[in-house]
Parts: sequence; structure tokens; C-alpha cells
Amino acid sequence: MAWFLNHYECLRCKSKWTDQWSCLCDDDCPHCGARQMSPHLAEELTTLIERDGRDFVVRWSPETAESEPDYRELGRFPTREQALAFLSADGY
Repeated sequence: MAWFLNHYECLRCKSKWTDQWSCLCDDDCPHCGARQMSPHLAEELTTLIERDGRDFVVRWSPETAESEPDYRELGRFPTREQALAFLSADGY
């Protein structure tokens, strides 16, 4: 399932916050309660490359994920470049 880190800014109190969702959805301001703030920026997190010791681990959120990304490890690589090449070759 697609996964996003949405960035919000409240139109009423100007507070900023982030929240992870499976879509680019509106959110309520956690500071003043203003409703239905749309994200002004979204970072796509369906696939990630994370450092684990000396390895670069490729993780992916499958279609079966619901309220959490439920990341699965797809592979480990000695360099970030190899991890990126893997993602490019597999179409993730």
C-alpha cells in the first residue's frame, strides 16, 4: 500500500505538524482543533532505504498494509547506490 508522510500547516493557528497516512488526506490540527487541513507537502514512504550496521536495507509496504505500513525487507546491499539500483530495476 502506498504510504506517505504528510506535512500540514494550520490555516488558523499556523502550527505545523506531520502525520503518516496511506493517502494524501486532510487532517485536524492537533494544536487548535481546526478541521480538514490539507497537506502542503507529502513524502512518499512506500519504499525506504535504511542503514542497518554496514548494510543498506530496502523495505517496502505491501498492498495488505492497512493502518500501519507493515514494512517488509526486500534486500540488503553493501552500498546505497546498489540499493537504489535494485529499486530502479524492480520498478518499486
